[in-house]
Amino acid sequence: MTIDTFVVLAYFFFLMAIGWMFRKFTTSTSDYFRGGGKMLWWMVGATAFMTQFSAWTFTGAAGRAFSDGFVVVILFLANAFGYFLNYIYFAPKFRQLRVVTAIEAIRQRFGKTSEQFFTWAGMPDSLISAGVWLNGLAIFVAAVFNIPMEATIVVTGLVLMLMAVTGGSWAVVASDFMQMLVIMAVTITCAIAAYFAGGGLGNIVDNFQGDFMLGNNLNYVSIFILWVVFIFVKQFGVMNNSINAYRYLCAKDSDNARKAAGLACILMIVGPLIWFLPPWYMAAFQPDFAAQYASMGSKAGDAAYLAFVQNVMPAGMVGLLMSAMFAATMSSMDSGLNRNAGIFVMNFYSPIVRPHASQKELVAVSKVTTIVMGLIIIGIGLFINSLKHLSLFDIVLNIGALIGFPMLIPILLGMWIRKTPDWAGWATLIVGGIVSYIFGIALTADDVQNVFGLEHALTAREWADLKVGLSLAAHVVFTGGFFIASTLLYKGLTPEREAEVEQLFVNWNTPVISEGEEQQNLDTKQRSMLGKLISTAGFGILIMALIPNEPTGRLLFLLCGSIVLSVGILLVNASKTGAVKQAA
Repeated sequence: MTIDTFVVLAYFFFLMAIGWMFRKFTTSTSDYFRGGGKMLWWMVGATAFMTQFSAWTFTGAAGRAFSDGFVVVILFLANAFGYFLNYIYFAPKFRQLRVVTAIEAIRQRFGKTSEQFFTWAGMPDSLISAGVWLNGLAIFVAAVFNIPMEATIVVTGLVLMLMAVTGGSWAVVASDFMQMLVIMAVTITCAIAAYFAGGGLGNIVDNFQGDFMLGNNLNYVSIFILWVVFIFVKQFGVMNNSINAYRYLCAKDSDNARKAAGLACILMIVGPLIWFLPPWYMAAFQPDFAAQYASMGSKAGDAAYLAFVQNVMPAGMVGLLMSAMFAATMSSMDSGLNRNAGIFVMNFYSPIVRPHASQKELVAVSKVTTIVMGLIIIGIGLFINSLKHLSLFDIVLNIGALIGFPMLIPILLGMWIRKTPDWAGWATLIVGGIVSYIFGIALTADDVQNVFGLEHALTAREWADLKVGLSLAAHVVFTGGFFIASTLLYKGLTPEREAEVEQLFVNWNTPVISEGEEQQNLDTKQRSMLGKLISTAGFGILIMALIPNEPTGRLLFLLCGSIVLSVGILLVNASKTGAVKQAA
């Protein structure tokens, strides 16, 4: 067994141990799906950050960074923009919805019919995305360990499923925080190595193959500008709607939800500048690296980050990076698994199939649902793996533009435009589906070239970017326009529905304040358990400095381990301080 394989296996067992340790935190569906709304801001902020982050960042996104330089950073800055608006306004509001799943808020706003529409329409988006993330991880594993991608998808999906079923949202969020630390520590270490190996950022940029700021294969800068504008519009919608409120439903109060959004925003600004230094280094100094990965065909560029670690970093670092990749993928997938299971149980099984089911039955059904969702994700991952010709970067953006974005429009506008009929929610979804088909599937590059009489044929990159931009613009104009137009047909609601809508807006505007000895005890327990887990992981990374390497290689492991261990010690000390205050 190689060192890299041992490191990955040890990490797998560590993740499963987290699920086992947090199993006693779950006694109800509220605990299982949102931690009972009792989590501290740094845990919630970590899971909010990690849901926008997966192995795709180091495969599809790294491949785009290798080919087009700074362009990929724009996508992550758009995420940071969304989180900043969460911090300014939306995060506390989402926590104040006081629901177990976000779809419950949709029922309150648009009624039971829209609840079922959104329950079943939202699942394909997150399930397909999870399948893409699994596929991105498989690219790494297949290249490193020479294991078939199909086997990687199945095994990883099963480990993830076991962890999510065992501990519910407590295990999911706790593992997200620890995985965030490991990922940031590993990628900071790799970024420092790339910085010094490349002679500084300026030297890397000067030697980059092509246009570092705008990228390559671009005839029309206007298409790039359109893409940038609507990527920011899209991420604003993605981050600031009640479907994605699940990120903050776990927070113990409004103030902790706001702090969580602030943490996610800071991490999303700093992260891309760290993550993409290695692929930029490869583009500048080892542009022909793809020959190492000929078996990956046209997707060889997606291995840019991996190639850097294999060619530049010390022995053993590949295993640590692989652990970080598993962490990134699992953190995105387990949040999706937990959220989807919650929506199915709380918004379909409980109200329609078994209205009088006990909490014990609902928790059992939740675990079975998590298993079924996990198997579906594995199947989707295997299917996407068979689509060899598609770019992972483009798949992710198209899923968001064609499936995810139209769902967000009625939810986002519905919290600002109150006087709409209940059918406006589900009808807008249907209109959005039609718009997605026209602009995302039926429309071709030749159509655009003929309509606008373009002098130069669109490159593959330009058409991919333009299709995303046009789809998003069409949804803003037509899908959003349809929802706004529905106000013209508003004739009031029944007294029962009017009371539900009124209560929703009362909750929306009423802060959640957490207090009491029970919450303080739980806060201390969160700090203590996670502090000990993280300290253990930090010691494990420090021990890797004993692997035979050059002195600089050993120092990189010491740096990485010290970052993780320091956070663990801070949390343990904070738990002791909190216990002393409570005793006093």
